[in-house]
Amino acid sequence: MSSETSPKILVIRRDNIGDLVCTTPLISALRQRFPNAWIGALVNSYNAPVLDGNDDLDEVFIYTKAKHRAAGESLVGIFWRRWRMMRRLRKLGLDDIIVATTSPQPRVVEQARWLRPKRVIGYGDVAGLDVALPVAQEPLHEVEDVFRVARLYGIEGPPPACRVMRPADISAEPTRGAPPGTLTIGVHISARKPSQRWPAEYFAELMCRLAAQRPVRFVLLWSPGSDDNPLHPGDDAKARAVIEKVGASSLCVPGIPLRGQVTVIAQPTHELGQLIGALAGCQALICADGGAMHLAAGLGLPIVSLFGNSGTTRWRPWGVPYRLLQDASLDVSNISVDAVVAAFDSLGVSAGG
Repeated sequence: MSSETSPKILVIRRDNIGDLVCTTPLISALRQRFPNAWIGALVNSYNAPVLDGNDDLDEVFIYTKAKHRAAGESLVGIFWRRWRMMRRLRKLGLDDIIVATTSPQPRVVEQARWLRPKRVIGYGDVAGLDVALPVAQEPLHEVEDVFRVARLYGIEGPPPACRVMRPADISAEPTRGAPPGTLTIGVHISARKPSQRWPAEYFAELMCRLAAQRPVRFVLLWSPGSDDNPLHPGDDAKARAVIEKVGASSLCVPGIPLRGQVTVIAQPTHELGQLIGALAGCQALICADGGAMHLAAGLGLPIVSLFGNSGTTRWRPWGVPYRLLQDASLDVSNISVDAVVAAFDSLGVSAGG
């Protein structure tokens, strides 16, 4: 390294939202270890808002995948900006590049080598790595797996919590301004995997039952769009169904009056920054396993998470109080409303936080 106290370190994490959130404990630990270092991150335009405002980083470099380009944005323009970014990174004189994806990444390693750092650190038996960490054979959380890099820098102990910054303009979000003593619960109804899609009528019944127990309002979160879009299916129809069904008295607990009307703030999230802002206005989240769950953990929210066919050891919420539900069938539709109500109640979340 150019200096034992102020190295230049670039962390590359170009995959999904949750993966990048699970890398923030490593970034935080590097900053604590090297307060005078230059630490940067190379991410993609899809997951980059995860790092907005993160003061553990000196700079975030963003590239756009061809499939993520905006309407009217040319491939030539994308590749030109990427080339300029890579040339700038090459001129920085990097000490270390950490390829933080925990599976072998030959192509990313090749690109990292082109930047001419003193070391490239990554996972697996990949040509071009100066330090190759073995692919983990024992069950690890993604945070723990990524954090194995920390020992190379003399960092010991367990990983800290994930870190997602609350937007500076959170006061403008529609999720603010709840009446005193009212609990604001985020309910995220979208999931990519079919095995993780809890039915609309279950969400509606859950909301009615929770509203029967306490002063509460709900922030209904979903990926907007039509469910038949082959590239980016959305849950507009499901959100409408939830809102309509919440108003049906037959869904509410017989004999237990609601505390007034059930308040639902509809919040489709067209962009990742919108989702982060909406979550930051909540005091707890109920959701399926996915990016929203990890963002909520990074914001410090208690979570009830419904797992379908995904690994609970690797992808459970990290660093926050949580309750995780997974049926033996690995299909969330077999998780009962009773079980989710009980799980939320056991978290003991109050309007005071």
